[in-house]
Amino acid sequence: MRAPVIFDIETKKTFREAPNHRDLGISVVGAYDYNTNTYHTFLEKELGELFVLLENASVVIGYNSDGFDLPVLQSYYPGDVTQFKSFDILADIKRILGRRISLDEVVKATLGEGKSGNGLQAITYYRKGMWEELKKYCLDDVRLTKELFDFGVRERKIFYNTPAGQRFMTVSWDSHMNNTSSNDISLTLPF
Repeated sequence: MRAPVIFDIETKKTFREAPNHRDLGISVVGAYDYNTNTYHTFLEKELGELFVLLENASVVIGYNSDGFDLPVLQSYYPGDVTQFKSFDILADIKRILGRRISLDEVVKATLGEGKSGNGLQAITYYRKGMWEELKKYCLDDVRLTKELFDFGVRERKIFYNTPAGQRFMTVSWDSHMNNTSSNDISLTLPF
């Protein structure tokens, strides 16, 4: 049965060093597979395994994934990443509120828990060869994204803070859990 996959990408460089997504380089990708209830990490040399996972997902889910993760992945993927059925939580938040909110802000308000670091820290881990710390950081972002998504599916709302206090927005994310069709992409699978 097809199921969603939540993913997050950490890069080797910042936009200051490489202003184009394709030049940022991937250090590690974290993923959660709802089909097997498992977390995975993929180093750059293991991206072929990630492609199979994404190609078999009913939908790929991330936080700023349409604006960041998928464009970074495009330079590695042999096909067209825009063919993946995707759901970008941040894009949905922006559609509802008219503005962006960081993952850290929304998970603090919704889950009462913050991120364990930031993207610059992840680049430092990569440059120092601190692979276990890098994988842990990336998987923590995947876990927080999954828990936020699960909360939104279950409660049909998520929370955010404003200067006037905590607010909520109504979301309708359950359709992404109920869709079991595949992406119908097999560009990295043998014919």
